[in-house]
Amino acid sequence: MISTNPFSVLAETVPPLFMQWFVIVMAVLVIAGTLLDIIHKKNVKYFFENAKKAKLSAKKTLSYGEKISVISKTIVSDIATTSELGAGKRRAAHLLGMYGTILFWIGSAVMIFCYSSPSSETPSVWPIIWHAGAIMTILGGSWFWFFLRVDVYSEAQPWYRIIKADLFVLALIATSLFGLIWSYLQSLNLNDRWDDKVFLVLFIVSNLILFGGVYWSKFAHMFYKPGAAIQKNLAEADGSRDNLPPESEAPEQFGKGIKREEPKHY
Repeated sequence: MISTNPFSVLAETVPPLFMQWFVIVMAVLVIAGTLLDIIHKKNVKYFFENAKKAKLSAKKTLSYGEKISVISKTIVSDIATTSELGAGKRRAAHLLGMYGTILFWIGSAVMIFCYSSPSSETPSVWPIIWHAGAIMTILGGSWFWFFLRVDVYSEAQPWYRIIKADLFVLALIATSLFGLIWSYLQSLNLNDRWDDKVFLVLFIVSNLILFGGVYWSKFAHMFYKPGAAIQKNLAEADGSRDNLPPESEAPEQFGKGIKREEPKHY
């Protein structure tokens, strides 16, 4: 199963062109949903206006080399390794989910556009990447959903409480889970049985919810956060600090009680 391209097997009954157009439509839905989110929430407008204000209070002008250095460090540290989350469970779960999703999506695109023909031979590395990415996404997303969500971990809400903001993570977990189950059942060669077809439908529906629900979920935040991190670090480098006061040099004096429990109040 793990070394078999499920889309190549599917191509025996579904034309590869249909699968490719489905991926293109999902990409269009992401772009449209993100643009609607930008127009409605005016995030980008606020982002640029805030950057202009920060420049007025900058204490130094950064050279292109300094800007490139700050941006590079931000990409490597804040974006690629999510260092702002610290060295803890939240960061580990986030990295599992993030890189699992990236591997899952890349594997899907490559296998659908390059190796979805029944006659094509898929290099075993791509199915392995696809299945490993799905497993990583499920582990990271489930770890976050059941144990690390703020409203569950710190506010004592039940894990099954669902709000609109949860649409992204739930759809992400469902897409990977249904994809894995469908791939497994398909590898069993069930012939006329309905099992694999049901999970194929669930896989398609969860993708529609994930990519079609960008406007209502936190999907678009994936595009905002890198820009916000770069602006924040540039503001610290030029001294403007986003119009915030500088950090105090006074020693931290919270008393011994501060170390009696792990910080979890967000």
